[in-house]
Amino acid sequence: MPESGGSRAQRADVPGDIPPSGNRPGTDGAPVVPHGDAGALAVDPAAPQATAPAGLPGPALAGAAAKATRRTGLLVTLVLGGLTALPPLSMDMYLPALPAVTDSLSAPAATIQLTLTACLAGMALGQLVVGPMSDRWGRRTPLLLGMVVYVLATAICALAPTAGLLIGFRLLQGLAGAAGIVIARAVVRDLYDGVEMARFFSTLMLISGVAPIVAPLIGGQVLRITDWRGIFVVLTAVGIVLTLVVWKWLHETLPPADRHTGGVSDALRTMRGLLADRVFTGYMVAGGLAFAVLFAYISASPFVVQEIYGASPQTFSLLFGLNSIGLIIVGQVNGKLLVGRISLDKVLGFGLAVIVLAAVALLLMTLGVFGEVGLFPVAAGLFVLMSAMGLAMPNTNAQALMRTKHAAGSASALLGTSSFLIGAVASPLVGIAGEDTAVPMAVVQVVCALAAVGCFLFLCRPWQRAGKEAGAL
Repeated sequence: MPESGGSRAQRADVPGDIPPSGNRPGTDGAPVVPHGDAGALAVDPAAPQATAPAGLPGPALAGAAAKATRRTGLLVTLVLGGLTALPPLSMDMYLPALPAVTDSLSAPAATIQLTLTACLAGMALGQLVVGPMSDRWGRRTPLLLGMVVYVLATAICALAPTAGLLIGFRLLQGLAGAAGIVIARAVVRDLYDGVEMARFFSTLMLISGVAPIVAPLIGGQVLRITDWRGIFVVLTAVGIVLTLVVWKWLHETLPPADRHTGGVSDALRTMRGLLADRVFTGYMVAGGLAFAVLFAYISASPFVVQEIYGASPQTFSLLFGLNSIGLIIVGQVNGKLLVGRISLDKVLGFGLAVIVLAAVALLLMTLGVFGEVGLFPVAAGLFVLMSAMGLAMPNTNAQALMRTKHAAGSASALLGTSSFLIGAVASPLVGIAGEDTAVPMAVVQVVCALAAVGCFLFLCRPWQRAGKEAGAL
């Protein structure tokens, strides 16, 4: 993707810089990142290359270098995957405990659902701060600071004696956890471009998708041996481990020459310029509305499955995991088979259409149009809806970030903030009619899904760019 003045291609011979994606070695998507003072996860092709010692054939040296590059690519994938898995871990391990927290703290369900909303709102607002910080000071320092605060806030959540205190520190937990979300996306933008970036987002979805499968299962098992506070103890331990991994293995990917030097006004001007891009804004809002559909499911499903249909926490965890498996499989089909062969907009449009159909079917079932239905039909509808997210979410992110050049942190912050803010609004709406009906959940999902389709059609206008995208692919 061409870049104006001082582009990556023009500065590929500067030590510590990132070469354009077209010049990065390897066809398997292994990244090349900065070296030197910024730290290195792989070898920059602009740096002097080692020559084969006497007696060592050139092909053997090339093979060893290729293996090292693949190992580096795997390491980057695992570290970034861990960062993107932290939000679903923070949210989904806690889900089976919501009814127990309601009883333990003697608070109504709507109040306890605010613990989800607070964490989500914190993740949204935190990204607005961390994103521009990472564009100015690099990716590593803001990330480590955020991870340390996340660990402290999570530990205090385990000790919270009241719902109000729990809500407050869940907010702080979200504010700090935002660093992992926004910087992981920015690092991907530092390393990849175009179709490779879309594929990498699908790979991240595979890794982060494991978290929703494992997290409720872990949460349900933790509840077998202790109370809901034990879940936050486990999250604290996960945060400590991930902080140490980031400190040791995730080095800087944004060279000093590419960093912004302005202050708050410069950051605001950058964000205003991004929002003025109609197509970027369209993908951003469409992705946020799709995330709201997902979060309506996340916040309402514990009560729908356990309270309305009488399932156990372990059964709920199993169903939640099956839905996440569907999302993972479809996400991998997107990244491995569809991206590069079919227009990203066509795949995205199909995914949004399936989400709308599944949400409408759920609404009709909850309204009793088909008579009294049991858990299985509702679970099937939720499975289809969740699976279609594997087509919608990675492609909205990729299409939006492909329109950014020198402000990946700020663009990532806007993408994350919009998603989490819209999701935070959707969360309390699903509980306004109490715990005895799933209609509000289905209504929120239908409205948000239709609005996402509207943004995609009328703001992104994919038919106007179909020829350009086909040429780029």
